[in-house]
Order: sequence, then C-alpha cells, then structure tokens
Amino acid sequence: MDQQIVKQYTTPLPQPINNDISIFELLKGRAKRLPDTPLMCYKERGGWKSFNGVEFRDLVIRLAKGFLGKGIKKGDAVGIFSHTRWEWVALDMSLLAIGAVVVPVYETNSSAQVQRIFDDAAVSYAFAENVDLRSKIEAVKDALPTLKEAFTIEEGALDAIEAFGKNVTDEQFEEAAALVQGSDVATIVYTSGSTGVPKGAELTHSNFAFAALSGTQYIPRACNIPDRRILMFLPLSHVFARYMEMLTFAGTLQMGLTSDFSTIIQDFQSFKPTLLLAVPRIFEKVYNAASQKAGTGYAGHVFARAARLARLWSERQQEGKSLDFEEKIRYSIYKKLVYSKILEVFGPNADFCITGGAPIDPSLSHFFAGIGMPLLNGYGMTETCGPVTVETFTNRKIGTVGAPLCGMTVGIAEDGEICVKSPSVMKAYHNMEEATKESLIDGWFHTGDMGDIDDCGRLSVTDRKKDLIITAGGINVAPAPLQASIECCPVVAQCLVIGNGRRFVSALITLDLDDVNQWLKSKGLEPCKDLKEASENPVIKSEVQSAVDKANKSVSRAESIRKFVILPEDFTPENGMLTVSLKVRRKEVVSHFKDTIEAIYRAPAPKK
Repeated sequence: MDQQIVKQYTTPLPQPINNDISIFELLKGRAKRLPDTPLMCYKERGGWKSFNGVEFRDLVIRLAKGFLGKGIKKGDAVGIFSHTRWEWVALDMSLLAIGAVVVPVYETNSSAQVQRIFDDAAVSYAFAENVDLRSKIEAVKDALPTLKEAFTIEEGALDAIEAFGKNVTDEQFEEAAALVQGSDVATIVYTSGSTGVPKGAELTHSNFAFAALSGTQYIPRACNIPDRRILMFLPLSHVFARYMEMLTFAGTLQMGLTSDFSTIIQDFQSFKPTLLLAVPRIFEKVYNAASQKAGTGYAGHVFARAARLARLWSERQQEGKSLDFEEKIRYSIYKKLVYSKILEVFGPNADFCITGGAPIDPSLSHFFAGIGMPLLNGYGMTETCGPVTVETFTNRKIGTVGAPLCGMTVGIAEDGEICVKSPSVMKAYHNMEEATKESLIDGWFHTGDMGDIDDCGRLSVTDRKKDLIITAGGINVAPAPLQASIECCPVVAQCLVIGNGRRFVSALITLDLDDVNQWLKSKGLEPCKDLKEASENPVIKSEVQSAVDKANKSVSRAESIRKFVILPEDFTPENGMLTVSLKVRRKEVVSHFKDTIEAIYRAPAPKK
C-alpha cells in the first residue's frame, strides 16, 4: 500500500483502454461506428435539429482546416466564452483536432476574471457568444498582450473560420492531426482554490480519453447501449459537461444542447432524454414545486403521506426489506395518483438521473428513488476530468457517492483526505509548480476533501479540508477574496462568506465598535453605545452594503453575496471564534450562529 494512504479501492477494468490517443480519435470512432445516428442535437425554430456522426466529424474537419489557415498551431491557447450550444462543441473539437489548447470561460464571468484567465493561459484568439460577452473581452484587451483577435459566434464566426480553410488540403489537416499525442495538453480549465487564486488544471488528451472510455465500461446503461439520449443544460465551461461531450463520442449517446432554463420542462418532453444530469438544486425545485402545487389542504395531506411512503420504500429497499401488505396497497395507489404525475416532468423516456457538484440531502434521494426515478450520486473534480465515483444500480447506498469508475483508484490518507490515482488525473496546475507539488504526491492527487471508503468501495464525502464553497447550484465560490474586500470597509471587523450547499451566497459580518464610532464621528453623526445598536444603524448598514457591492463587482452574479447579516457581537479568541493568530474558525462561527443562518435561507432568495 502506498505511503500515507491507509485505505484504497480500485474498480477493475474489464477491457484494456488505449488512452494514448487524441480526443479527435473518439469522434472519428463514433462516426465510423454510428455514421447515420444523430449525435449532436440542438433547437432551431422551436424544433430539434441534429448532426449525425459523419456530418459532425466533417464539420469539425472543415473548421480545423480554417484554424490552420488562420495560422493557429499546436499548443496555441484559444478561449471560448459562451453558453452551451452546438457551436461550442464544434469549436472545441476542431481546435483539439489540431492540438490547440482550449480555455473555457463561464458566460457569467466578469471582465476581470476573463482577463486573469486569458492572461495566465496566454490566449491568442477568443470566441465570444455575442456582442455583450465580446464587450467583456474588449474591455480588458489592452491588458492582454497575447490576444490577437476576438470572434463573435452569433455574427458568423464559424463561417469566417471555414473561409480561412479553403486552401488547406486534407493532407495538411491529417498531418496536423497526426502530430497530436495523448500526452499533449488539450485544455486548461480554471477552478478557484480556497485561497481565492484561480488554478488552471492542465488536462491532456489521454486524461479525457481514459475518463470517457472508462465511463462506457462502468455504466453502459447510461451511455453505451442503443437509443441513449441526454439533454445537456450545464455550461460546457464546466468540466463535467465537457466530460459528457467526450462520453458522447466514446459511446452511443445522442446529446441535446440547451441553455434556456425557462423551457427546460418542455425540452424534457420534446427531446425525451433517457439520462438526466443535474445539480441537486434542480431536484429540490422539482420536489418543492410538487409540494407547493399540492397546497396545504387535502391534496397537500395526500402528497405529504405519499412522500413519506416513497422514502420508506427506498429505505426498506436499501436495508434489503420491503413494505408490509397495507403499505404496498397504499404505495400502488400513490404510484398512480401522485408519483406518475411528478415523473412526467422528466419526459416519457427518463430512466434515471445522475447528480453531483454539491451535496444532496439523503431524504431527497430516498424520495426520488421511491417514486421510481433513482438519483445516482457522483463525485469528481476539475483536476480529474470530472467523475471519479458514481453510484450504480448494483452497488448503491444512499449517502455515498458510489465506487470508482473502471480503472480508477480512490484512497484515504492518514488524515482522512480523499486521494485519487487514475490516468484521468490532470498533468499539472498551469504556471503553479508549488501547487502542483502539493497536490500530486507519489502518483496520488490530493483532493482537499475528507471522507471514507466502505468495504464495497463506496466513497462517503464528509467534509472539506479547505473552505471552498459549493452552492446548491454547483457553483464553486472562493470566499477569501470577497472577505478580504469587505474587510477593507472602515467599519467592518470580520467577514465570513457562507453558502455551502445553499441556494445562494451570503455573509456574516461583524463590526469594530471603536472604528464604527470613529467613522460616525467623521461624518458628524452620533456614536453608538454598543455593537447591537451599531448593527441596527441604517447608516452603518448602508456603508456595509456599499462594501458588499464593491466586492461583488469582482465576481460573477452566481458567486456574489446576495444577503448579509451584521452581527451584534464580534469574533474573538475568547469566545472561540478566532484563533490566536486572528483567523476565523469557520465551524465554530457557523455552529454559534446556526439560527441566524437558517433565518437567512428560510426567506426567498433576493431577486436581481
């Protein structure tokens, strides 16, 4: 057993994988295996259009020729700044085909975040979805010495690129594609660390090839039998959506693409997916909508009883037991009257769901399992090309995130940290040698999460080693920069940003009474006698609001602080909420102010 790894589990690999290939080889293989089957589907004029395997491969080749004609070569970094759409995938694959390095940017990123990422990755060309997103690039273009040109997808960017390739021959493309090796970096995907410094994970062609081919063996019911369909509405800038892109090429999936949440239910009905992939918040919304629709009268009473019985059914199943006779009768009635109505939301062909990106309440998993829509929980990171573990129907325990995919190993270090050893683990952090050395040790990637493995290889994630926040929507939020910005406010003593597993980000803020009174005096205002009075002072609240607004300008809306509470007491070493070196003890603060925090999230989320 490896040094410092006290427990580990490997899922065997049934068939050997040649992952020393380029990602383009996955697309070529799909076009050869299923040339006429729809591959990439998209909405146009209210209906679904599609490319089959051959059509999409040929489109990718034409675009790749255009990039060669434009002068883009192996190793050049190209940014994509767009919502999920088929053009995103086409640009991605054509750039990867000739060995360029794709740098995705979330469509919600600010200009400052775009600048930071493009500068670190030395992006030479960029593609923005529309004029609004392109303006964010143009706003910082002067600070990006490597950026030569930005194109706009909705203004004919793909046609322009194809035009550059008119004089590029098939032989020239094949020559360029042949130079791409499995060990070459395919993409740099940036993820915020707990210190707030974004880290660019260098993911190679072989990383993604192994992850995708492993997935086809691990859970073929999802992606490697006929007539599998998935509706993708996660942003393709997210590594898991990108993984599903590669899995589509490696298996039999037909991928439908949309980014319009306002029509998602209609899209489920029209596209008819067999597999659903979403963060826990989506399933919370479905459950809450069903509960609210039932109301508080007789129908509400029936729903509550049906929900309890669904959970009981799932719990009994997990224990190897079953409902008693009377419960079975009620269950069959609820199945027709209640459960079937909820399942209609997911479309007529939905088989099961995979969820991840944030912890999910086990009671919600039991509910959906009980009504006939299993939510298989998974775990992974940007640095691992997405999934490391996923529950399966034959090895499932609600409360865990499943066992490792085929050929992957999960280990537990002496301190309880979850570690991963797999050909899908990143090459390095871009331009961050020390961070790479700290994370990649003796072949193991140290995730920063804490957990355990049971005898069946199922992983339980119990805590985070660092303070990175993941909201219920799956958004990663680094609290440190926000906290540091707010603590520059003249009246603020401490700020703790919270929101892990919650609908939105909020903050607990404390005041320094001496500083408050000094600031009030400078404004010609009366001082406050204590912290309670100061926390209720409207002028102080306005000043803190200004500090929060300023901090929010440096991040996307999804990462921004939507609510804050000014506490009537301070964090101190004496009350256990600060260390001796004056660092906030997150767990102690959250525990002490749990009622305050619950009150924040009981109310509706603030509107834009």
